[in-house]
Amino acid sequence: MKKIMLCCSAGMSTSLLVKKMVAEADKRGLAAEIKAYGAAEFDQQVGKYEVVLLGPQVKYMQQDLQKKADAHGIKVEPINMMDYGMQKGDKVLDFALSLIGG
Repeated sequence: MKKIMLCCSAGMSTSLLVKKMVAEADKRGLAAEIKAYGAAEFDQQVGKYEVVLLGPQVKYMQQDLQKKADAHGIKVEPINMMDYGMQKGDKVLDFALSLIGG
């Protein structure tokens, strides 16, 4: 089971992308838990996931969030702005999988 967290300012703008990523994972027969949270929920949620992807609007927080994620040994990376804007669930899923080695 791959566990992927998306993080944006309020958890709303990434929810559609999460749906597209889940649909792509299902299509591939890949067991995945993909959820979106607002940056305010980062501390409570980060330890439950294998990777965190940031929406473009919170990319500036990457350094601070990475320091917190280091305690759990996970990577925090921004989502490609074009893939995010065009809601390319397949590309964002591939990116997440490349970060967690699968």
